[in-house]
Amino acid sequence: MKKRILKGLSRKELIQFVTNLGEKPFRASQIWSWIYQKGANHFDEMSNISLPLRTRLNQSAAIGNLQLLSKQNSPASKTTKFLWGLEDGQRIESVYIPEGKRRTVCISSQVGCALKCGFCATGRMGFRRDLTAFEIIDQVLGIRRETGEQPTNIVVMGMGEPFLNYDNMIEALTIINDPEGIAVGHRKITISTSGIIPQIQRYTREGHPFKLAISLNATTDDQRSKLMPINKKYPLPDLLRAVKEYTSKSKKRVTFEYVLLKGVNDTDEDARRLLKLLSPIPCKVNLIAYNPTSNKYQTPDEKRIEAFAELIRPLCAPVTLRLSKGDDIHAACGQLAIKQ
Repeated sequence: MKKRILKGLSRKELIQFVTNLGEKPFRASQIWSWIYQKGANHFDEMSNISLPLRTRLNQSAAIGNLQLLSKQNSPASKTTKFLWGLEDGQRIESVYIPEGKRRTVCISSQVGCALKCGFCATGRMGFRRDLTAFEIIDQVLGIRRETGEQPTNIVVMGMGEPFLNYDNMIEALTIINDPEGIAVGHRKITISTSGIIPQIQRYTREGHPFKLAISLNATTDDQRSKLMPINKKYPLPDLLRAVKEYTSKSKKRVTFEYVLLKGVNDTDEDARRLLKLLSPIPCKVNLIAYNPTSNKYQTPDEKRIEAFAELIRPLCAPVTLRLSKGDDIHAACGQLAIKQ
């Protein structure tokens, strides 16, 4: 009989599992605390649970842990990239980024990605499978265990398109956010999507508290479709309408991410169009200098990046140039990929 992995179960599911063993529901709270707050890796560590129950748990369940295969440290930024092995032999990457008082963990939601964005290394892997809630959560727990630091910020910006693994991602983030779980505040959790409109609309209806980021990267449909083929299915005007609906109903700003590619989307005209497109939307803008993943695109020089940023400063919104962390170990935005 295959053992039930308890990490990633909702509170309701964990209570059901415990009561099916003939135990009282409060045992689920004890197990929950040991897994998420105390970081237990084995039932025998759970000292306030009776030996007979621990024996039954060992027979029928497993806590669940990803296998750490390797980690790479960036001397320049202290960023660390983690390679995890999954039960079926697949592998994923996640990244730890310390900066001042912030300790950001960038997690993956899928093995590979089906969207084939031209500037992203993950897209060239192709799609292999969705991650389970347990596999998403354990990236955070594993990094907490390895670094000895409690994460302050979570970004779902690693491998995969989060909104194509919607249910597992939301289940995982709910536990990561839970005050009695990993306890990362909802204002410190950001989901980045390439623009899956039906799921943005669902996210809006369901009213989840996590922050939303849109990977935009272009100012016309033609330009965006070349960079991001998903735009052919969910065109830019429709995407922006869905985002406006989100900001209107949630009363939250959205973050637009814009990867600057030399001679492709970094002209003065691009900047003016971006200003016009985003002016009606409560937002902030993250400009990201392209992190090389192939010879097809190049990074604009610093002068061009600053000129682009200046042209969109009139936007009534914060405009930030996100400095790459971990590009020296291929851990920066767009660089995560597994070579088989």
